Amino acid sequence: MPADPIKPRSAATRTNLAEEVLARLREMAIHYELKPGERLNEVELAERLGVSRTPIREALYRLEQEGFLVESGRGYSRRPLSVKETTELYEARCAIESECIRLAIERADDETLEGIGTFLENTIRNSADMPAHELVALDEAFHERIAMAADNAELLRLLRNLNGRIRFIRRIGMEIIDHHTHAEHRAICASLRRRDAATAGRLLREHIGQRTDQIVESIATGLARIYLGAAYDSAKS
Repeated sequence: MPADPIKPRSAATRTNLAEEVLARLREMAIHYELKPGERLNEVELAERLGVSRTPIREALYRLEQEGFLVESGRGYSRRPLSVKETTELYEARCAIESECIRLAIERADDETLEGIGTFLENTIRNSADMPAHELVALDEAFHERIAMAADNAELLRLLRNLNGRIRFIRRIGMEIIDHHTHAEHRAICASLRRRDAATAGRLLREHIGQRTDQIVESIATGLARIYLGAAYDSAKS
């Protein structure tokens, strides 16, 4: 789907142009309008969006920082997507977070565990109209609070490093987050407060496993549409 040009703006609103270009290019990456492995051309993107190269260049740099793009010295390319790599990253995440939740139940005081639940409820109340990148940040913050409650700096470091690697993948599937995700988080918090390690661990693994399946399906579908095109859509109809 071709991206619509960004409408001309007054000098008063021009300061937001970079953010608008960034948001548009991010959406293009998430919805596979920028193909995995594709080398990006600043001139073509500028013409496509009807802007100068300056906001395009700024947006590409920020998308590289977010993990959507890779910089090769000759420009930017869309980061390749691999179902196998995604699965392995989420398996690692599940292992790390399972140990974090076990240690949190063992080591954290009641006030800390209650605080995780309070944080969750506050984020749910404020998340209705949030853009995807803010939803990802809140979701990461919830899981990292559990890791902090485990009182193990190395596990927290591993989780944060892993989150940095999968953040762009999570944004691809963030549009499928719904009330079921909130219910799963609440159930995990309830088992934390009860210090029910077995239930908390099971719920966490099921939660991450379901998200893994959803994101892997989203990636596989996106790649199939890119490389099979109309043949894929005909087969699914």
